Amino acid sequence: MAAELPMQELGFDIVALRKRYAEERDKRIRLDGLAQYIQPEGDFKHYIDDPYVRAGERRKPREEDVEDVDVAIIGGGFGGVLTGAYLRKSGVQNIRIIEKAGGFGGVWYWNRYPGVACDMEAYVYLPMLEEMGYIPPKRYAVGQQIRSYVESLAKKFALDDNALLQTTVTSASWNQATARWIIRTDKGDVLRARFVCHTNGTLSRPKLPGIPGIDRFEGHTFHTSRWDYDYTGGSEEGGLDRLADKAVGIIGTGATAIQCVPHLADGARHLYVFQRTPSSVDVRNDYPTDVEWFRSQSPGWQRERRENFNTLLAGGVAPVDLVNDGWTAVGRMMSGLFRDDPGIALSPEKYVLASELADFRKMEELRHRVDSIVRDPKTAEKLKPYYRQFCKRPCFHNEYLQAFNRPNVTLVDTGGQGVQQITEKGVVVDGTLYPLDCLIFSTGFETGTSYSQRAGYAITGRNGLRLDEKWKDGVSTLHGMSTRGFPNALFLSNFQSGFALNYTHTLDEEAQHVAYIVARGLSEGVRTIEPSEEAERQWVATIVEKSAMVEEFLAGCTPGYYNDEGRVRERSRRNAWYGGGSPAFFRLIADWRNNGKLAGMDIVRD
Repeated sequence: MAAELPMQELGFDIVALRKRYAEERDKRIRLDGLAQYIQPEGDFKHYIDDPYVRAGERRKPREEDVEDVDVAIIGGGFGGVLTGAYLRKSGVQNIRIIEKAGGFGGVWYWNRYPGVACDMEAYVYLPMLEEMGYIPPKRYAVGQQIRSYVESLAKKFALDDNALLQTTVTSASWNQATARWIIRTDKGDVLRARFVCHTNGTLSRPKLPGIPGIDRFEGHTFHTSRWDYDYTGGSEEGGLDRLADKAVGIIGTGATAIQCVPHLADGARHLYVFQRTPSSVDVRNDYPTDVEWFRSQSPGWQRERRENFNTLLAGGVAPVDLVNDGWTAVGRMMSGLFRDDPGIALSPEKYVLASELADFRKMEELRHRVDSIVRDPKTAEKLKPYYRQFCKRPCFHNEYLQAFNRPNVTLVDTGGQGVQQITEKGVVVDGTLYPLDCLIFSTGFETGTSYSQRAGYAITGRNGLRLDEKWKDGVSTLHGMSTRGFPNALFLSNFQSGFALNYTHTLDEEAQHVAYIVARGLSEGVRTIEPSEEAERQWVATIVEKSAMVEEFLAGCTPGYYNDEGRVRERSRRNAWYGGGSPAFFRLIADWRNNGKLAGMDIVRD
């Protein structure tokens, strides 16, 4: 018989916490009809430019590239490089990567703010560690190390020599007569590709807050993904010496702000942190890599570690926690609830309750951490997160909360409403003007807009069908990586696919899948390959059906990009990730490949 949950040992009031969570969620729902975020246009159009390639490093004007390729990969982040790597391993040679940035790295190319680092341990985050023979210096890698690692991957698999960097795709159109994708760029290039892989990434195009008056501010502004070191001084390691006489404001308190706020606090005359919703901030337990331990690992150790990590984060059960960090803490706490009988089979209702109780316990621990660090009780209370841990991306830092003990740092909590307006002189919250010299937008990247808008170019399939037109009521794919009407086109994303919080794990699995389809097509003389109408319809139905498994959780979350700012709609259901969990999804697509029949695909051969 299943053991009863030890409710009396919890040490907190479940009913009161549920009520508080609901109240905090509800007051953050926007009812004014204003856009939560806006695109960087007009005075902010330069925010999408690349500030990191200095004049002397910009590529000289080159001749237009007009050529035939087997595979064009659009995007040079982890997704694009991994796709290229697996294609190379499958014997595909005629590959061309197109990347708008001045180098490889994706989000790690753009994010160069002070303190930038990965909050997942490098041993699970950096893919292909065994194959690369790379030993991360410390448990957590900083931005420069990750950028260099992506560049090393590109070099190892010979993807860098002919890559079109500092080049923006302007359109991708299917030519039915030649069965080729015609890809045009801002440099006048025309690539005729048998296959195109869209690996643009979900974190590439910066977004701005939709605050009235945002274009009126007369001081200096920039987005954290385009950090202006000419203005602030310093580097990714800090030392922002040019802010010594400046009043600085930062809007946004997500993972980026958690890392850069301590450096801003150290450099600015005064720092104002404008907060809509506090992040959860746990201990960052960093330490140098034990090289002897690393080299003693058996072949396949990283895959085992990644899968163990992913299983625990997805709510599964594992006999041991190989990573044993703040990310997997809730899983360990769930095990603790059933320490007398860890092998019991839970009913769905008890599983949901066990997950909630473990989450409550962890979040209570994090709220107590705030009290133990922040000296001012009122400030501490405003910094406490009241929501489930994975409603927002968890954060890990050892200096963020401490920054609010400094006399030159002011937390401006907006009560969940956000900044009221921006004027020529500063930021207004609850009728109070905070004069500023510099305003920094730590507001992340576009995630809820159309795919083509985020990618920055139009995608046109068979008979002139535009991708945004086909997906206007929601995404329609097979396995999230191909869509009917767009033959020989593959996508890496988290819609209708398996979403792992360790996103490079998702990209690695998807890259293997995409490379398999492309390599099969090329080796077997396939003219076109795309999902059948029935296979796509069934997969969409599966996504919508399984979205109920996460919808209730997300509906109860504080508004954010995970739950479309608190609006769960039919479109959201279609655009959801696979509700059965990423471990199950990864097994599903691996079985599909192992079956070898390309099930659900309509194939036309030359």
